Amino acid sequence: MAGVVSTGGASMAVLTGKSIIVGITGGIAAYKMGETVRALVQAGANVRVIMTRAAEEFVTPLTFQTLSGNPVSRHTFDLTEESQIGHIRLADEADAVLIAPATANVIAKLAMGMADDLLTTVVLATQSPVLIAPAMNVHMYENPVVAENLARLVALGRTVIEPDTGFLACGYEGPGRLPDADVLLDEVSAALTAKDLSDSRVLVTAGPTWEPLDPVRHIANRSSGKMGYALARVAQRRGADVTLVSGPSALTPPRGVDLIRVTTAREMEDAVMRRAVAADVVIMAAAVGDYRPTVRAGRKIKRTRDEIELKLVRNPDILASISTLPGTRVLVGFAAETNDVVAHARRKLQAKGVHLMVANDVTAPDAGFDVDTNVVTLIERSGRVDGLDTMSKDDVASAILDRVRSLVASQQPAPVAARRVRRRR
Repeated sequence: MAGVVSTGGASMAVLTGKSIIVGITGGIAAYKMGETVRALVQAGANVRVIMTRAAEEFVTPLTFQTLSGNPVSRHTFDLTEESQIGHIRLADEADAVLIAPATANVIAKLAMGMADDLLTTVVLATQSPVLIAPAMNVHMYENPVVAENLARLVALGRTVIEPDTGFLACGYEGPGRLPDADVLLDEVSAALTAKDLSDSRVLVTAGPTWEPLDPVRHIANRSSGKMGYALARVAQRRGADVTLVSGPSALTPPRGVDLIRVTTAREMEDAVMRRAVAADVVIMAAAVGDYRPTVRAGRKIKRTRDEIELKLVRNPDILASISTLPGTRVLVGFAAETNDVVAHARRKLQAKGVHLMVANDVTAPDAGFDVDTNVVTLIERSGRVDGLDTMSKDDVASAILDRVRSLVASQQPAPVAARRVRRRR
């Protein structure tokens, strides 16, 4: 839908200590908001729920009082609240307001500036970001009047979270589903994050590469793509124009990111080299396979012998190739090691001509493949070395992007790789 704004999904250090108002209106998707309220609380936010009268037809206030740990606000003229002018106090204390699900009726009232209940009154009074997540029948959502109201809200500075597409409670299929809690959580987080990369075009690679042996088998590595996806998600949240080149991964791509799917190392090389010239930042978080079979069998290799031999040939070195491109960009590499981590990472930094190398021991607990945390050491070309404690991959991504922001500001081109780079075919 034209004019609808959306971002992308997870990590919530930014929510710690924040006051978030969750406005729940009268749609069937109200039952899903228990998970979102609980997730916000678990992320460290102080959650105050406001329910419209129609919302109480679907879920009881007691549910959200229990999950939030706070009384649910329901009426504009509540004597216990109005002794402090309750709607003004709620509006002033809020760091962000999330309205989900947002019905067509409430969207219309917000677009017209009406204030006929507690929720709409708080929205008019608050100076904080307001996020609106429409959820309704597909024909209602696609009605030109609703589209016009949503466009007006965007023009007024509100963030409209585009609904998911799928089967709806009314029996229809199409756009109108309330996004899952992790998406709503990330939208709120994005609204509270400084857009300090808003002028940057960031290219991120993620996941493994697969090199086929035959139509059913391949050589691969254990990368899940979680670190690269976290970098893309957090960079997008911080305002960057993000392109994510992903090897095979089961992860859901972040909203608002341009996703390019590839399978082999040579496919990743082609996708990256086409886009790196226009990028301000290139972050090579993918675990690119070093070798590939010289021959790919056209049919499944049968188990007819006790032993077979595989002949492998080296894959292109994408990271080193980028450093030879014309123009100025910040180049970040990753060194996944099993021993002498910092020493190997230093050598890789010099050989491949990068600004920043992110090194980690993939054999260490909470730092290997397919886990949600990481332990890394950041090594700069300037000689600066910083070891980070165990933290979520989103928080590691934030730390890396903090360093990237400083490097972008300095705008120093990466040096040409120390060794000769094989020509691309």
